[in-house]
Amino acid sequence: METGDLVLGLDFGTDSVRAVVVDAATGEELASEVAFYRRWALGLYCDPAKNQFRQHPLDYLEGMEAAVKGSLAQLPPEAGRRVVGIGIDTTGSTPGPVYGDGRPLALRPEFSDNPNAMFILWKDHTAVQEAGEINYAARHWGGTDFTKYAGGVYSSEWFWAKILHVLRRDPAVRAAAYSWVEHCDWIPALLTGRENPRLLKRSRCAAGHKAMWHEEWGGLPPEEFLVTIDPLLGGLRDRLYTKTYTADTRAGNLTPAWAERLGLTPGIAVAVGAFDAHMGAVGGGITPGALVKIMGTSTCDIMVAPKEKIGDKLIGGICGQVDGSVIPGLIGLEAGQSAYGDVYAWFKDLLSWPLKALLPETLLIDRDTGAKLQAEIEGRLLPRLSEEAAGILPDEAGLLALDWLNGRRTPYADQTLKGAIVGLTLGSTAPKIFRALVEATAYGARAINERFKEEGLEIKEVIALGGIARKNDLAMQVLADVLAMPIKVAASDQTCALGAAMFGAVAAGLYPTVEAAQIKMGCGFARTYVPDPANVARYRGLYQKYLDLGRVLEEHWRKI
Repeated sequence: METGDLVLGLDFGTDSVRAVVVDAATGEELASEVAFYRRWALGLYCDPAKNQFRQHPLDYLEGMEAAVKGSLAQLPPEAGRRVVGIGIDTTGSTPGPVYGDGRPLALRPEFSDNPNAMFILWKDHTAVQEAGEINYAARHWGGTDFTKYAGGVYSSEWFWAKILHVLRRDPAVRAAAYSWVEHCDWIPALLTGRENPRLLKRSRCAAGHKAMWHEEWGGLPPEEFLVTIDPLLGGLRDRLYTKTYTADTRAGNLTPAWAERLGLTPGIAVAVGAFDAHMGAVGGGITPGALVKIMGTSTCDIMVAPKEKIGDKLIGGICGQVDGSVIPGLIGLEAGQSAYGDVYAWFKDLLSWPLKALLPETLLIDRDTGAKLQAEIEGRLLPRLSEEAAGILPDEAGLLALDWLNGRRTPYADQTLKGAIVGLTLGSTAPKIFRALVEATAYGARAINERFKEEGLEIKEVIALGGIARKNDLAMQVLADVLAMPIKVAASDQTCALGAAMFGAVAAGLYPTVEAAQIKMGCGFARTYVPDPANVARYRGLYQKYLDLGRVLEEHWRKI
């Protein structure tokens, strides 16, 4: 390693892309910049009422350029020449249709405003029907159950379900799309000039967790299985991939064109991409026995385990067990909740309805003052709710909630499920309801821990990162109490990008392994939330009531 080598971590999130410039020798984050997706911010191509969430590839390109340039602008002029590697993480599963040359359909004029020609964001649940058909076929087609390494349940948030949904509903996209690529595969391919779908290096992380890829059956599920789901999938497998790569692998070298566009040096290493949660877990310090929670709009819960620990065990109800998806040489295990911060955001939006609907109509203040007042109140709403709710005892309000407002991801994915709040009375206040929602998200987190423990996986420590972990003391303390475990919060507020930078450093040859990069570049912990023994005892009984409520309403939702 040369003194002064830098690496760049790119973290493509739901709303924005973050670029972090990191000292490869120490892990010090020297500069960072966040660029928000312009079209996404305007709500374009999305329909929340239909659970449709699509993202235009231009948002990714424009955001990436702005974030990289913005971060480098904070450093001395020579900083760009010192960057020797790039690591990339994205949301997932976020696939998009591409032409034979690998160019996304939405970058051509004829598809520039067609949501079906764009990347289908992880939280898009338009493919619930297709996911159900995949699950039925996996159990009844007469051969291998190809969901067995994906927790035994295929989700509408994943690769094949989303593709089939679009193929059925948009003949123009169906005719034009030669292949499909995950967002985390497209960005490295673009930067290295290897966009051809047959040549680009596909992520082991994305393929194993979301596309039913496994070495046991030679890669993706075979053609004869796919066409039993729908003949429209016929032929697509041959235009996808067989081999996959772990994220410590060099995807290629940065092209001169993109080097000039970003202010970097041509030829530097670009690592194979992976999902944000998996790289965030690495950035947060994951090791065997640690469960890392990436806590934002949703959660991803990540563990790693030695192959001999897992053996032939199939862990049901999670989002996959994949060799090398997190750290090469270890089995990566993923679970999560489809809504966490989104549950709190929903309640804030609910309470803010009068501000949006009535304040613009008032004649008591001018429109500009009204807009400022609305922004101030909305900005203070969640912090004040959290402050008030912190003074309420766990069993004081008599309320119980289910956190399935965006369906359930783990245990056992089911996006048809709905949330609930029971026990409401005329004395139920906004802070009491908010506390019940916070507790519900913590109960959902405990259900994930219990699923792992039931399969014999020991959870020695819990590490948290992301916006909720760093900003909401109430949510974190309730979580520690419900889990009955201390929770360490990663010191970096850009842990996913830091993890990506670690992979960039390994791909550039600066470290021999991801573990070696973690030792030198790790961020440590900012604080630890310690469970309150009195609340631990209270939540033990309340968690059982949450499980009972879930069982009753789960059957209810499936009957209607």
